[in-house]
Amino acid sequence: MYSRSSEPVSFSRDCTVVLVPQGERVTLPAGSVGYITQALGGSFTVFVEGNLFRIAGEDADAIGKEAPEALALSEDAGDDEVEKLVWEQLRTCFDPEIPVNIVELGLVYTVELGRRDDGERKVDVRMTLTAPACGMGDILVDDVRSKVERIPTVVEADVELVFDPPWNQSMMSEAAKLETGML
Repeated sequence: MYSRSSEPVSFSRDCTVVLVPQGERVTLPAGSVGYITQALGGSFTVFVEGNLFRIAGEDADAIGKEAPEALALSEDAGDDEVEKLVWEQLRTCFDPEIPVNIVELGLVYTVELGRRDDGERKVDVRMTLTAPACGMGDILVDDVRSKVERIPTVVEADVELVFDPPWNQSMMSEAAKLETGML
């Protein structure tokens, strides 16, 4: 949440953002003023007029920030190299309210690399949410999909949201528990 150490920002252009935690897409107009409360994984959570909004990395310029750099991977990269990069990308996905990535939170159940019928590489991800009614669920799924599909040689990412087994705090890494005060 907003604190005295939060960085002030002003929107230089109209920007489509996501209202947190509802997950609703809205547009903040140029000239809106707020404070960055979280800047993790290439996206930003901004406090504006009493509400939290998530700004995607590709819109970072709207608040005077740099967009994430493009990923690099050789065309002949093997599945092990691609899977390693998939997990790195998943570690850049954050709930806008929690400063811990979805891997450390224990939300990612499986990652499977495969090939489509045309031989192109695809990735299947099974994940969950901390609560089934989380308003940010669709936003997190889209974030996972788009970040995995940015990996060179990956042409498709299928992200399945599941609730069995249900998530619980024991699925969190020790680092996540420490960060959230649950250790």
